[in-house]
Amino acid sequence: MSTAVVVEAPGVHRVTAHTPVDPGPGEALVAVHAVGICGSDREVYQGNRPEGYVTYPLTPGHEWSGTVAAVGAGVPASLVGRKVVGEGFRNCQVCARCHAGQTTLCTAGYEETGFTRPGAMATTLTLPARLLHILPDDADLTAAALLEPAACVAAAALKANARPGERVAVVGTGTLGMFAVQFLAAVSPAELLVVDVRDEREALSRRFGATGFRLPDAELPDDIDVVIETAGSASAARTAAALLRRGGRLVLTGLPAPGADGLDPTGLVVRQLEVHTVFGAPPDAWAYAVRVFGAGLLDPLPLVTHELPLTEFPRAIELVGAGDPRVGKVLLRP
Repeated sequence: MSTAVVVEAPGVHRVTAHTPVDPGPGEALVAVHAVGICGSDREVYQGNRPEGYVTYPLTPGHEWSGTVAAVGAGVPASLVGRKVVGEGFRNCQVCARCHAGQTTLCTAGYEETGFTRPGAMATTLTLPARLLHILPDDADLTAAALLEPAACVAAAALKANARPGERVAVVGTGTLGMFAVQFLAAVSPAELLVVDVRDEREALSRRFGATGFRLPDAELPDDIDVVIETAGSASAARTAAALLRRGGRLVLTGLPAPGADGLDPTGLVVRQLEVHTVFGAPPDAWAYAVRVFGAGLLDPLPLVTHELPLTEFPRAIELVGAGDPRVGKVLLRP
């Protein structure tokens, strides 16, 4: 039987029968293979996602992979049977920001699969076909379910613009951090340092291409060219900025809780640091992530530690927030 997770309100959910939505003009119906859970899904369930960024009742699920089962009018029939992933932001495509390719900044307002629109914690997902990215025929769909967070890191990597031979660093060793290591390793840096509080992540960091690993309270360099911050802890941004040389480039992707240590504006100006931020992934970042994945330069599978059925949604949410270092990426399988 087709099923779906529905979060009726914060802390209240049910697993219910799911009726696939026939694709309308310009849409595609995808048979979901796997859907990932991240901290924002936990926010949805707990009710502490920022106002305006969630609509209840809701089927969550913004990190997913699947196979196109049917298409609506105006969509090439050749898409049927193809393995795909898809963008979450439902941008208008007509505002100035969308025309500039900055779809995550769409001025029509925030709409996103799994937050304000039905997500992939269901047997099927119907969405605009223009949001799909086609994968190679031999792609591992379990690994591909992690391409949404990978695309967010791809956006950070594009903004960081690391060049071969530069000294680079990553702060944070969660899913985003491990993707950042892989993207930076792909550009052949002279040095790739990882900084995190969990020293048990050193082996995996080095497996993905890190040349060094240090704890935040260790002696750290201050002459790194590029830093991508992914930790989202209260002090992560300051730690990341302190690693940089004068004129270095910093990309912040983590979302700390209110009250986090801010960056010193005087230090930013005097040191002439170049600071960028990332929230979501525009189309060019998605295309970059899918291309790097297809080329075999991105390996998401070692990050997956748990695969559970949809019926174990509460346990999956609990695992994500447990703080257990043995818990990596948690996937649900419809």
